Amino acid sequence: MTSVHPPPAPGRELSNPPADGISNLRFSNHSDHLLVSSWDKTVRLYDASANSLRGEFMHGGPVLDCCFHDDSSGFSASADNTVRRIVFSHGKEDILGRHDAPVRCIEYSYAAGQVITGSWDKTLKCWDPRGASGQERTLVGTYPQPERVYSLSLVGNRLVVATAGRHVNVYDLRNMSQPEQRRESSLKYQTRCVRCYPNGTGYALSSVEGRVAMEFFDLSEASQAKKYAFKCHRKSEAGRDIVYPVNAIAFHPVYGTFATGGCDGFVNVWDGNNKKRLYQYSKYPTSIAALSFSRDGRLLAVASSYTFEEGDKPHEPDAIFTRSVNEIEVKPKPKVYPNPPA
Repeated sequence: MTSVHPPPAPGRELSNPPADGISNLRFSNHSDHLLVSSWDKTVRLYDASANSLRGEFMHGGPVLDCCFHDDSSGFSASADNTVRRIVFSHGKEDILGRHDAPVRCIEYSYAAGQVITGSWDKTLKCWDPRGASGQERTLVGTYPQPERVYSLSLVGNRLVVATAGRHVNVYDLRNMSQPEQRRESSLKYQTRCVRCYPNGTGYALSSVEGRVAMEFFDLSEASQAKKYAFKCHRKSEAGRDIVYPVNAIAFHPVYGTFATGGCDGFVNVWDGNNKKRLYQYSKYPTSIAALSFSRDGRLLAVASSYTFEEGDKPHEPDAIFTRSVNEIEVKPKPKVYPNPPA
């Protein structure tokens, strides 16, 4: 397929990027503010539209994840085992609590008013940030997991927890005493990322072996018949398949299509319902570590940041790009049915 148009630029590069690997980035639900966690022990707050750094918050260890509470505060998960709340305007931080090992993932549930963290200590913890005067008062519960927690995702009252050993636990936040469903990943290799569908019917899960599985919560035969998996982020060279980890999945808030980012430096956009790739952006300088669409789906933030999948080696500097999303890249294409014979 030849195109006369030059490939679009990777987007606008944000100034003052983190000084080490980017672990995650997320847009706010209320504005074009972007929260970024990094191995350089910082959480950074950017205004993506203005390309300005609004705040920088130092931690005691690498920061493995972050999320917004609202536009004035957020939460972070650190390798120093702490869970913190950051108040942007005052530049202050509280420690909400601790795990017994690095905290890998963090989510804020608007439905439950709780912070949910997953750790390599093989537990999930729920915190009430309103009780920040003491750890005993902030911890709502601790829930053992079969293995180290690698990825979390929320939709409404549903929580999906993906761990080492390819386990997937599905919870109802209103009754955390035990998982609603205990599952195994349908992919053969280690899970990298899990993200719930915006419509609440299931989740997408990616692995280190260039695949994504599309799963459904409803256990009826009809719903389970819809699940499938597909290969992506791989290339053929001299007759050999080179396969890359799929580090990131981000759903478009308007159309329900989704982007994936891999260690091949590519971002692809997929229409999961019609099983089609809609778009591939031109290659980024290094691995895609994280992706996030803005609340209206008009911007896509891309972390181009080497994830050390090939060990310590010279690599491109860590960078954050924000790109304007064109509807043609993310909107499902209507199915074309052949005309019935006359």
